[in-house]
Amino acid sequence: MAAVAETAPLATPRIQLAHGGGGTLMQQLIDGELRRLYADPDQVLHDAARLSLPHGRLAFTTDSYVVHPLEFEGGDIGSLAVTGTANDLAMAGARPLVLSLGLILEEGLELALLRRIVASLGEAARRCGVTIVTGDTKVVERGKGDGAFLNTSGIGLLQVDEPIDPLAIAPGDQLLVSGDLGRHGVAILAARHGLDLQPPLATDCMPLWPAVEALLAAGVRLHCLRDLTRGGLASALQELAAPNALELLIEEERIPVAEPVRRTCALLGFDPLHLANEGRFLAVVPEADRQRALAVLAPAGGAWIGRVAAAGPGPGRPGGRVLLRTPFGSERVLIPLSGELLPRIC
Repeated sequence: MAAVAETAPLATPRIQLAHGGGGTLMQQLIDGELRRLYADPDQVLHDAARLSLPHGRLAFTTDSYVVHPLEFEGGDIGSLAVTGTANDLAMAGARPLVLSLGLILEEGLELALLRRIVASLGEAARRCGVTIVTGDTKVVERGKGDGAFLNTSGIGLLQVDEPIDPLAIAPGDQLLVSGDLGRHGVAILAARHGLDLQPPLATDCMPLWPAVEALLAAGVRLHCLRDLTRGGLASALQELAAPNALELLIEEERIPVAEPVRRTCALLGFDPLHLANEGRFLAVVPEADRQRALAVLAPAGGAWIGRVAAAGPGPGRPGGRVLLRTPFGSERVLIPLSGELLPRIC
C-alpha cells in the first residue's frame, strides 16, 4: 500500500454519531483516517470496486469480528480481521488477493484507538499480500457497539485443481498441525481479565498462506485444511469426523503446546485443545505425503498428531468420533464443548 501524506486530525478525539451520518463529518472520517488503507488513496470512492483479477477459479469468504478487548498482546481487532479472512481463503488452497472492510463504530470510540486499528489493518494487509479495495463505515449509539465491530470479505485465486475439503478425507490419511496450540485463547484471556503473565504471551495470529504454498510447492497432496479458531483443535477434529463416518486417532503426547499455555491451562482448569488459535491449521494428507508435509511444517513447530481410520457402526461406536490416546496408553473420546470456552475471541 502506498504511503499517504498526513491529514488534519478530526476536530473531536472521539467518534460521534454524525461520523456515520453521510455528511461532512463522515467524509472527514473517511478522508482523514480510512482512505489510507486503499492501494491508491487518491482513487474515486464509488459504490463498488472494479477488479482486474488473474484468470482462474476463485474462492470467496466473509467473516465478522467482535473480539473483546479490541487490543491484546501481539494484536488487535484490525490484524485479526485481515489475517483471519486471508487464512480462510488459504484453507481452500487459494492465494488471498483482495478484501472488503466494513466497520461498525460505537459513538464515543477514541480516535487514537481507531487510528491504531487502522494502522494495524494496513500492516496486516501487507503481511498477507492482500489489497483492501472497498469498504463501508457505520456509527451506532453509545452502548450499542462495544467500541468497534469489523467485517471483512475476501477473494482469492485457487491454486489447486482438486477441492481441498472434508469430503476428500479417507482412511489412512495423516493428521498434522502447523504449530503449537492455544496462544490466542490465552492472550485474549489475559487481556480481558488483567492476568499479568510473565513473560507476556502474544497471540499466534499470522498469515497461513505461506505455509500452505510451501506444502503445495513440496508436492504435498492436501486432502483437507482447517484453521483452528473457535473451539480449537477439538472442535475442528469433531467437525471432520462426524459427517464422514471416520475415526480420528490422536496421540496426545504429539500435540505441541507451549509451556506458558500449558501452565496457564493447568492453573485455570482449561484444556489447550479447546482454546482458540488464529495462526494454526490442521492438515490432512495421504500417508505417502506425511514426511514431505512434516518437513515443511516442523521447522515452525508443526507436528504429526495422528491418523484417520474408518469408524464402524455398533454399540457405543457412532458414525464418527475422535479418540485421544493418552501418555499412559489409555484412550478417551475427545468431545467438543457445547458452547464457547471463551466467547468473543475473534
